[in-house]
Amino acid sequence: MLSRRYTLLVADRTSGAVRRVTIAARPAIAVACAVVTLPVLCGVGTAWKAKRDVANLYSSERTLSLENASYRAATAELSDQISALQSAISDLGARAALDPGLARTMDTLPALVKSRAMGGGTAAGGADDSPASLHSGVFTALQDPEATFGLIRNLLDGLDERLSAVRSNLLRRDALAEATPSIWPAYGWLSSGMGRRADPMTGGRDYHGGLDIAGDLGQPVYATAAGTITQAAVQGPYGKLVVIDHGFGLQSRYGHLSAFNVERGENVRRGDVIGRIGATGRATGPHLHYEILADGRLLNPLRLLTQQRPRAR
Repeated sequence: MLSRRYTLLVADRTSGAVRRVTIAARPAIAVACAVVTLPVLCGVGTAWKAKRDVANLYSSERTLSLENASYRAATAELSDQISALQSAISDLGARAALDPGLARTMDTLPALVKSRAMGGGTAAGGADDSPASLHSGVFTALQDPEATFGLIRNLLDGLDERLSAVRSNLLRRDALAEATPSIWPAYGWLSSGMGRRADPMTGGRDYHGGLDIAGDLGQPVYATAAGTITQAAVQGPYGKLVVIDHGFGLQSRYGHLSAFNVERGENVRRGDVIGRIGATGRATGPHLHYEILADGRLLNPLRLLTQQRPRAR
């Protein structure tokens, strides 16, 4: 069936001219439908795009919420780690304080003793701290917030390792400080120093291996550092002798005692009373014979004695 056609007449009143326009029905209907449908389709497309944008916003919001939660957790972890490091630094600051006199005394110890006390080595290195590595890490951190947290965490971990090494060194230093004979072992006056002298009994040439501190009979004798009693017995010319092992190769001897206040195997601290001044053994009168040995070699006690005095009786 042929498509119907319609003729439209268009007349110009001024000139009286008439124009005819023939239109097929189907194309006209198609154009009309297109004119009506196009806005509807545009509206549907706009609504679909808006719906997709809203869904994307919801997805971004969930992602940001998860990231914020992760960052909050990371921030809390870093905050706790920083607080722990601050506490460690405060603790190290308190431990670092050392009596100046005792510090000078420790400086005079033989190098072997100090090396033995400090372990004879250095702390192992941690992460790569080269400038190139740090530059690369900072560059990455500027590009990625997660990398920023990672970089900060790595730096804090490295600092924590170094603080642990410093703490370990301070503990060893404190142990050496406790073991360093540094106080006068008795009240009195120095009647003989270490070195060559005339023998007080024979008048001949003699070498004196320690200090003689004259005092009253029965006056207290003090441990000059912390340690363990390895001997409290009579030994030849020393008479009644106390020997203390301080560790790190250090040892102190206290001779010519009149009485013992300690027994073998007992642990003592600096300033504890270990005996009484006497004149036992090869002695011309009441006094304390005091010696210090490092790795079996005699040291001059005057090198180690500070101005600190033993506590009063």
